Amino acid sequence: MFDDSSPAASTWTFLTHHARVLIEIARDPDVRLRDIAASIGITERTAQNIVRDLYEAGYLARNRIGRRNRYSLNLDQQFRYRTEAGVPISLLTDIFTRREEPPQADQAGEVPVGYAGRPELRDPEPVPGLG
Repeated sequence: MFDDSSPAASTWTFLTHHARVLIEIARDPDVRLRDIAASIGITERTAQNIVRDLYEAGYLARNRIGRRNRYSLNLDQQFRYRTEAGVPISLLTDIFTRREEPPQADQAGEVPVGYAGRPELRDPEPVPGLG
């Protein structure tokens, strides 16, 4: 049995800090670095360095508005690692920023097959005449 309280249980996660910063900016383009840092559990300096990395790699742009930054993401930019090359980052940000309600079950208690939280992933309607 896996014990969640063991030290090894908290030594890794599926998302890097870079991915988490990207997601925080996707959720709120006006987010402050200190709020990103607090949300993710990193220092403000680390958040600043990650934002700089993302900016230099073309994943985001910064616009200064008064004393604040407003970020915009280049959602067509693709993942960097070779196994994900060609996949736009919009797929990652969509997973964590879309807040859709799951479909209601039908009278038999069935949820549409293929539903994965996004309407475009539901099974398509059958084409008339194709059976």
